[in-house]
Amino acid sequence: MKTSGDRLKALLLECNLTPSDFAAQRKITPQHVNNWFKRGVPQARLEEIADLFCVRMRWLRSGEGPKHPTPLRPVRSTCSASPLPPPLLALDTDMAHLPLHHLEQGRLQVLPGHYQPVPRRALEALEVTTANAICLGMPCNSMAPLLPEGALLAIDCGFTRVVEGECYALLHNGRLRVQRLSVGHNGTLCLHSHDRLNHPSERYTAYQRRVQKLEILGWVFWWSCLRPVRPG
Repeated sequence: MKTSGDRLKALLLECNLTPSDFAAQRKITPQHVNNWFKRGVPQARLEEIADLFCVRMRWLRSGEGPKHPTPLRPVRSTCSASPLPPPLLALDTDMAHLPLHHLEQGRLQVLPGHYQPVPRRALEALEVTTANAICLGMPCNSMAPLLPEGALLAIDCGFTRVVEGECYALLHNGRLRVQRLSVGHNGTLCLHSHDRLNHPSERYTAYQRRVQKLEILGWVFWWSCLRPVRPG
């Protein structure tokens, strides 16, 4: 694969995408895609296409370096508490009750009397303060199948620092969103969906974030969901 066009063609094959389907998804003509195959991906579209296929922009442009981003290393907790193994978490009797919130007129409101019990030792292991933790419903299907629409999410509102690849809840022009985040060139905030083929990555400068009232609510540290239908 000598050119970025060759690498793009290989990526489409890996994803079982035809050039015409890819063109329709990107809102360009099939001729544009054929030109990219022959002449290479345009410089202005490299970051967008790299984000879409979860590959490094340098690899897509030149073929140099690793193809995929380095996996995130698990963060070691400095908390002295040792968490219970997952099957035993439900047996822990010391539970924290996280309040359930919903969006009303562009603002988060508590649903009185609605709580989600979570083992307190699990929160301590993640260094999540109970006062900063809330629960929300997953508002859309952009993160499916990882976070299906309607899944119950727990958010740490005390953790708004962007760690690349982690999921965060956001308010955007009064709308609740849940996305993976990363920081791009010049501090641009990049929003990524799990379903990247149907929900392309988005980028917002500091000015755009202020104008569009884009605010990071907190880190998604827990989720739970039921299967939507019974099989077969």
